[in-house]
Amino acid sequence: MATLAELPLKYQLLLAAYPWRSVSPPAWTPLTRPLRSARMALVTSAGLYHPARDHRFVAKRGGDASFRWIDRGQDLSELGIGQTSDLFDRGAIEADRNEAFPLDRLEELVQRGELGSLAERHPSFNGSITVPTRLVREGAPAVVAELTRDRVDAALLVPV
Repeated sequence: MATLAELPLKYQLLLAAYPWRSVSPPAWTPLTRPLRSARMALVTSAGLYHPARDHRFVAKRGGDASFRWIDRGQDLSELGIGQTSDLFDRGAIEADRNEAFPLDRLEELVQRGELGSLAERHPSFNGSITVPTRLVREGAPAVVAELTRDRVDAALLVPV
């Protein structure tokens, strides 16, 4: 991770003036069943999307708080990387999407019986959101409602 001094001046100034908020952690919800019988969803903030089906995340003031669904059987190499930050290093994810979206690794856990099953679709967000209000009020609740409808027991967040 870069230090503040290593960032371009415009980002140093942005971070120095950013109105950081202090929030309490949300209430922890324990998993009600063992992982070997749970259904899991994978959530990434790498801005992954399917170029043939979805529109790319948009760089805009405050950040793009929308999300895209990635299907379970998706060939990960076909996914575009829509993370909008110009400070985001795409190198590792370009080489292997599992770096930001370890769907293949989770499939291996299912095959070994260590994880019950995977959801048929998984949400992808753009992580470069400096004004999270829309994400908190609209995007996240919409995703939670869909994952609940899909009978997902747990979600693994891979922040990028």
